[in-house]
Amino acid sequence: MTSTFPSISISTERLVLRPLDEDDVPALAEMMNDEQVAAWTDVPQPFSEDGARNWVTEYAPTERAAGRGLDLAVTEFLTQRLVGIVQLGKTNWHIRSTELSYIVAPWARGEGYASEASLATAQWLFGDQKFERIEIRTAADNTASQQVAQKIGCISEGVLRNACIVHVRTDDGWADVRTDFIVWSLLPEDLEGVADQLADAGGFTSFSDWN
Repeated sequence: MTSTFPSISISTERLVLRPLDEDDVPALAEMMNDEQVAAWTDVPQPFSEDGARNWVTEYAPTERAAGRGLDLAVTEFLTQRLVGIVQLGKTNWHIRSTELSYIVAPWARGEGYASEASLATAQWLFGDQKFERIEIRTAADNTASQQVAQKIGCISEGVLRNACIVHVRTDDGWADVRTDFIVWSLLPEDLEGVADQLADAGGFTSFSDWN
C-alpha cells in the first residue's frame, strides 16, 4: 500500500501552511510569473490562471494521493495572504526521505518566510511523520536559496555537476543554461538548537530569501 501525506495545516508565529485551494489561483499565477521564479524554476512561462487552477485541483491532489509529495500554500497568519509555496517531492517512504523546495512571492521577500516555512515543515516531517532525511537542491548561483538551507541547519553534501537547468532572459524570450546543483541534507539531529540560534540572531529576517 502506498504511503501518503495527510491533508494538514501547520502554524508558526507568523504563517499558516495549508493545502492549496481555488481561492489561491490568482495569487499563485501572479507569483509564478515573477522574473526570478522563471529564472530558477521550470514553471512554464507565461503561467496562466488555468495553469494555476490545474496545479491546485489536479496536480497537487494527485501527487499527494500517489504518495510522491505534498504542496502547501504558505499564508500570512494575520492577513491570510498567499506569500509562497512549500513543496515536498520525490518522496521515498521506505527510507523516509523527501526533497523540499520553496518559492516566495516578490512582495514578501526579505521577511524570512522561506526559512520559517521550511523549518516548520521539517519539524513536522521529523516529528509527526518520522522522516529521517530531507534533501534540498539549489542552483549553483542561487545564493538566496542556499542561505535558506543553511539557516535551517542543512549540511552541504556536494555538487551534482551540470545537473540543473536555469533560465536567462534574452531578446527572443527565455533561454536554457546548464549549471550545477548543490545538494543539501537535513537530518533530525541537525535541527537541535536551530530555533534557539534563529532567535538569538534576531529571527528569520536577516537576509532576502525568495526561492
